[in-house]
Amino acid sequence: MSGDFKLILGSLLHNDSLNLTESQLQEALQHLELMQNGSEGRQPVDCGGNFEIVAKTYAHQYHPYLAIAVCLFGTVANVLNIAVLTRKDMACAPINRILKALAVADMILMIEYIPYAYYDYIFVKKKMDFPYPGAVYMLFHAHITQILHTTSICLTLTLAIWRYLAIGYPQYSSTLCSDSRCTVAITLSYIIPVVLCIPNFITFTITGEEITENNEQVILYHTDLTDTFKNDRALLRLQFWTYAVFMKLLPCCILTVISLWLIYTLFKAKKRKQVLHGYDCVPLRAPKKKASKAERRADRTTKMLVAVLTLFLITEFPQGIFALLIAIKGKDLFVRCYLLYGEIMDILALINGAINFILYCCMNRMFRATFGQLFKHKILAQWAPSSEMHTTYV
Repeated sequence: MSGDFKLILGSLLHNDSLNLTESQLQEALQHLELMQNGSEGRQPVDCGGNFEIVAKTYAHQYHPYLAIAVCLFGTVANVLNIAVLTRKDMACAPINRILKALAVADMILMIEYIPYAYYDYIFVKKKMDFPYPGAVYMLFHAHITQILHTTSICLTLTLAIWRYLAIGYPQYSSTLCSDSRCTVAITLSYIIPVVLCIPNFITFTITGEEITENNEQVILYHTDLTDTFKNDRALLRLQFWTYAVFMKLLPCCILTVISLWLIYTLFKAKKRKQVLHGYDCVPLRAPKKKASKAERRADRTTKMLVAVLTLFLITEFPQGIFALLIAIKGKDLFVRCYLLYGEIMDILALINGAINFILYCCMNRMFRATFGQLFKHKILAQWAPSSEMHTTYV
């Protein structure tokens, strides 16, 4: 199927594994042409000019292979994240527990995306077969990815709020940022997305269409809108508003405010240390050096979290703005633009979930040290003589 085919009816079928006869395809193409020419008095939707060509070329030729490569790397990277963050020295910090929960969500998302990329972009286009199990899997993929992605949003939001409380209210941090509250926050971050995604569960269903092919009756299965949403466009638009505002823009706005506040605290701390350095005295150097070391560690943690939040915002803000514009302007923008850039937004989200390991290694000295100790011991254990094996492990 061509990319234009996906753009035509993706808003109704929610995926690009569309199953139509040639006559239905021609009717859909004619409808799209009328819509683009503004037959109803509307101006054609501009989706970026030359960027459209780039987006189509990427989606058709490169996306499945790059996505699978990113997912394989991201799966391994997040396994390493989990291995390091569950070590005794790291697991004692609540913020590391949140990072571990985020790594788990990202890892599951990438493991699930690998068979989806192969099936939807490679297998279907070669076989042109649309069995019922395939439609079930596409529906499962739509739901599970939305749940896991929303879980990542909740955990990232929890991460930002947690750091804000620890820095903004240090006198209450032992109470506000306790282990029990951390457990509750992580649990809610996994439960709330399921509740928020309930409207998606009742929006889409699986339908079959009977066609004649080589003098045989064949049933093609695909995902489609339920009758409730087909007959009530206002309800469908309400869901777009809910998705755009509460699941995208609102978290992004909160993260932006907290990120700016964290950056401000970094500059403020730097300025304060510069002032204190000017009044430093010889008798107080030893204790001040110790305090400065703790402050530097806290600053490095804050910088790392700001980097994580910034990458997350770069990925999520465009999707939120897109969804908001769709809710305002209607389905034309969705059909022409949102689906066109869907693969690009997918790969950005996958990259965001895959490179946290690199950020941790670059910006967290304790993470690097723990990672080195964890795997150095295992490597040495493999090469050590059998008589020394018991002395290798900690």
